[in-house]
Amino acid sequence: MSTRRFTDDLPENNRRPDPVGPAISSLRQPPARPAAPRPPTEPTRPAAARPAEDTPRQPRGEQPPPPTESRRPGHLPRTLTQVMNEADEKVMQGDLVDFVPLPTGFDPLDGMIGGGLRKTELTLLGGAQGIGKTIATLQMARNVALRPDQYAFYLSYEHSEAHLMHRLLCLESINPPEMELEDGLKLRDMYNIIVAQRAKKFMGRQGGAGSLQSILREHPKTAQALARLLRYSDRLITLKASPAVTNLRSIKEMTARLADATGGNVTVFIDYLQKVAVHPERPRDENDKVTIIVEGLKDIAMTLDVPVFSIVAADREGLKSKRIHLYHLRGSSALDYESDIAIILNNKYQILAKDHVAFNPYNAKQYRNWVVWTIEKNRAGRAMNDMEFELQAQHFAFNPRGQKVQQQLIDDKIIES
Repeated sequence: MSTRRFTDDLPENNRRPDPVGPAISSLRQPPARPAAPRPPTEPTRPAAARPAEDTPRQPRGEQPPPPTESRRPGHLPRTLTQVMNEADEKVMQGDLVDFVPLPTGFDPLDGMIGGGLRKTELTLLGGAQGIGKTIATLQMARNVALRPDQYAFYLSYEHSEAHLMHRLLCLESINPPEMELEDGLKLRDMYNIIVAQRAKKFMGRQGGAGSLQSILREHPKTAQALARLLRYSDRLITLKASPAVTNLRSIKEMTARLADATGGNVTVFIDYLQKVAVHPERPRDENDKVTIIVEGLKDIAMTLDVPVFSIVAADREGLKSKRIHLYHLRGSSALDYESDIAIILNNKYQILAKDHVAFNPYNAKQYRNWVVWTIEKNRAGRAMNDMEFELQAQHFAFNPRGQKVQQQLIDDKIIES
C-alpha cells in the first residue's frame, strides 16, 4: 500500500522541497538490488524472517556494496591520530553537531542534562500509564523538527500516524511555549469540525469543504494550528510500528537510510521500548527481552551516530508503588546500565509528602495537573534532580516552561531551590 503524505493535497506552488522524500518512500521496502539467479528449489523468504545478522545476506554471485561512513557495520580500529584528523576536518567544514547538544525545548530539563540530547546517547523516559510519556515524547520530537536543519523519526507501537497528526494539531492550537489556552482545541472538537464540514459538502450546503486540509485551513479554530504544523511537517517522520514485524534490525536499517538522507541530522524516538519486536532471537523471559532491545537501541545510537529517545513502561510492582523509580521499570538492570540519561515521571499530587508542614489537602489539589520529572541517571552530570511541568492533557501538551520542585516529596527527600 502506498504511503500518502500530508502535503499531497497542497497546490504545487505551496509545496516545499522534501530532501528526505526518497528515503521515506523506501522505509517500507528494501532498496532495489540487481537480480541474481537463485536455485528453483530454494523458496524466497520475506525480509522479516531473515536471520538478524550484522550485515544483510547477499544473493549468490553478488558482492556486497561498500558501507558508507554513516552506515558502517561496526567501527573499525583507528589510531588517535586518525580520529583527530577526522575531527579536524569536520570542524574546518563547520560541522559542529558533535559538540552542540540538541535542545528538547523543555526548561530547566535541557540545562540539567547538559543542553539537550546528544549523538550516540540513549535517553529513557519512564512512568505509569496516563502520566504523559507519549505527550512529552511527541512534543520533544516536534521541538526537534521545528529546527530547520533537524529531522525527527517517531516510531509508535501504540498509535497510527494519523492519530499522532491529530494530537499535534491539538498541541499546535495552544502553541507551546506560548500556551494560548483560550484558543485550545480538543480532539473531540476537531473531529466534530471535520464531520460537520464534510456533511455540509455532502449535502451541497454553502460553506462545506471537501478535503481534510481544506477543512482545517478554512475553519477559524483549526487554521492557525494547521499553519503551525506545516512548519515542520516535512521534517517529522512517523511510522506505525508493528510489535510482530518492526524489530531492531528494521529500525536500524530505516534509521541508516534517514541518516544518509539528512546528513546525520535525525533523532529517533521509540514509543515504546518493550513493544519492539525481538526475532529471530528467543529471549528466556521479559528481562532478557528488554536487555536485547535496550542493547540494540544503544547500538543504533552508537553505530549510526544519532540520539535515541525511548519510552519505557513500568513493571507491576512499580505500578503498585506510590512513587515510580528507575528500578521499577521492566528490565531495570539493563536499562540502568545501557542508558545515558533516565527520566522518571510521577504525578506531583501523588508523591507530595503528606506530613510536610505546609501540606494542605485543599491547596494540594492544584498539583493534580503537575508532573514531576526526575533525572535518575545522568552519565554526564548530576542525577536525582526534580523539576515539574504542568500537563494540558486535553490538548496533548506540556507547558515546557517548568521549574524545580519546591515542596517535600515522599521518600523523605527535600528538594532545594
